[in-house]
Amino acid sequence: MSGDVAPAGGTGGETGRLVYLNGPRDLEFREYPVPEPGPDAVVTEVVRTNVCGSELHVWTGDHPLADCVLGHEAVCRVTALGGNVDADSAGRPVAEGDLVAPVYFQTCGACDRCRRGEFYRCANDYEHAGKSPDAWPHFHAPWGTHYYIYPDNHFYKLPDALASRPEVAAAANCALSQVMFGIDRVGVEYGETVVVQGAGGLGLNATAVATECGAETIVVDGVDDRLDQARAFGADHVIDFREADTVEARAERVEAITDGVGADVGIEVAGVPEAFVEGVELLRTGGRYLEMGNVRPGHEVAFDPGTLTRKSIDVTTAVEYDPWTLYDALAFLAATVDEYPYEGLVDAEYPLSEVREALERSEDRDVTRAALVPGR
Repeated sequence: MSGDVAPAGGTGGETGRLVYLNGPRDLEFREYPVPEPGPDAVVTEVVRTNVCGSELHVWTGDHPLADCVLGHEAVCRVTALGGNVDADSAGRPVAEGDLVAPVYFQTCGACDRCRRGEFYRCANDYEHAGKSPDAWPHFHAPWGTHYYIYPDNHFYKLPDALASRPEVAAAANCALSQVMFGIDRVGVEYGETVVVQGAGGLGLNATAVATECGAETIVVDGVDDRLDQARAFGADHVIDFREADTVEARAERVEAITDGVGADVGIEVAGVPEAFVEGVELLRTGGRYLEMGNVRPGHEVAFDPGTLTRKSIDVTTAVEYDPWTLYDALAFLAATVDEYPYEGLVDAEYPLSEVREALERSEDRDVTRAALVPGR
């Protein structure tokens, strides 16, 4: 593929470090020469990168991806442009020193799914992320000092409103892009009622997007801080599942809010199989259900498909997005950055050398969301 052939040497003998997962809970720091970009590629320095729930699953061995360079949410600074690159994926001029957000997966454009226009289902989406760091150009993912943007990686320059706030933009290529794509597919109309199951990063972003669509939003969670954040992100109603402690009780609360009808749209971002079963009960007959949280195969739950059918629920799933959705996500952030407390989504920062502590404290829920700042 054009631009994927290793140029001779690196960037003047400079080296960088990265975090490699050699197996469950087995982290290694490795050092490699910083590559020169191929003609259609970009070399960047990582400004900040987050610890997402996906990294926790990979780290514990509960994810299809394994033995890899870690990380996917990031804001990076351009340090070297390939000879053919003078603009980002939206055609905006880009230069060394600019801050950019890369799409964390690839769209090959050649597989059966891409040929059908289903770029969000590309069969080769993790072609680069799954490579050994021993393979050039080494920096395949952003948990490191550098990140290599391949020719088939979309990337976008940060809007001016975000250039001084990289902590807000770092998660745009995951949580916000994902929920914007999913909500667009399932359809949320002005005046509809949307119930969001889970007030983590995905849930809070989904609440903001649904609110901006003009929907009445209901958020279900059981952690005080998350419920408070849900209100700050636009939730019209919150349901504390510690108080409404059965599915029936939560369904009754939703019915009370919706005049006995049920929600028009449900969004599952809790990430537990039981939430999917419950979501069907929270929707009106003819409702639409967006399933995004359960992404780990092998986790099962008893389910009555007859209820789904009798209620005529339409189910839409989304695990990635069309890559240009990131452009829209950055524009959404730029337009709403002063309306919602995005900075509060990350509550701890660590240098790259303390990545194990960041993972352990995230797993123990001592922090809601951690960021790694390689330059610290």
